[in-house]
Amino acid sequence: MRKVLGLAAATALAATLTAAAPPTYSVTGGIKAADGGWDYAAVEPDSQLLYVARGSEVTEIDLAHDNTVRAFGQIAKGHAVVPLPGHMLLVSSAHDDTVRLIDTLSGKEEARIATGTDPDASLYDAASGLAAVMNAKAGTVSVIDVAKRAVVRTITLKPGLEFAQLGEDGTLFINNEDENEIETADLRTGKAGAAISLSDCTGPTGLALDRASHMLISACANGKAAVVDAASRKQTGSLAIGAGPDAVILDAARRLAFIPCGRDGTLSVIALDGAKGPSVTATIKTAIGARTGALDPRTGRLYFPTAGFAPAPAGGGRPAMLPGSFQVLVVSPG
Repeated sequence: MRKVLGLAAATALAATLTAAAPPTYSVTGGIKAADGGWDYAAVEPDSQLLYVARGSEVTEIDLAHDNTVRAFGQIAKGHAVVPLPGHMLLVSSAHDDTVRLIDTLSGKEEARIATGTDPDASLYDAASGLAAVMNAKAGTVSVIDVAKRAVVRTITLKPGLEFAQLGEDGTLFINNEDENEIETADLRTGKAGAAISLSDCTGPTGLALDRASHMLISACANGKAAVVDAASRKQTGSLAIGAGPDAVILDAARRLAFIPCGRDGTLSVIALDGAKGPSVTATIKTAIGARTGALDPRTGRLYFPTAGFAPAPAGGGRPAMLPGSFQVLVVSPG
């Protein structure tokens, strides 16, 4: 089980970080791993293990012990990696419409659970013991009782589901990149709610929720980040970011959000508590392809999977990955 800071200690940490000047960030290194595709990443804070979903396996990097790299599991195009209690990892496997529960100590698969078509982003609610898996092409959410290792309900929404966040009241907020809106649903009852329209956001993918301000930040394919009041369920602002984002990473203690933009190889840094609301305060050069990532909340370091690429084909399409070029880029606060 994860350890939780005492209320007084957590409050003191947040107050200290908020009172200090915002840190500056820069690329401080890269961690090599096997070549291949990738999608979402996650850090398990207590163990400081970084997980990256890969095409056919999971890459694990031990951040506390010299960035030791290990690969395990058998996945059919991995999308999400979600740390669970008890040294367990939930991994969505898109090409065979399943999620895998994998023991991170042994690397062995403990369960394989059927979902809807194209399971993608996923999350876990410790309070209820439920996991939610967004089935992108099916337009449904598979709600899984992790202890029972079974789907207990299916929520029907719309195709195009991307990243999701869970509100304190049990509301699921889910980006829909086809409809340019945020879908809502009740995780515990399975009842769908009204969608939140995003006025100037095309293709929303990454999504973060700052519970302190009840603010959602959605990364959009058209170089925008939509700011939404989760309480009123209305868009309240829009920020200019880079091209090709696929994640929004929240550092609640330092009151910052980060959007990696893989098409132009930049990282947009957003201060959450500006006088006029959230604002982009810095743009950091990272690398082409760095579009997803994860935060280690203990150190404030950010980790972005990426690789080198050959020139794009003349007729269009994705450029080929250069052999031996996959790495996880490290961005650290100064």
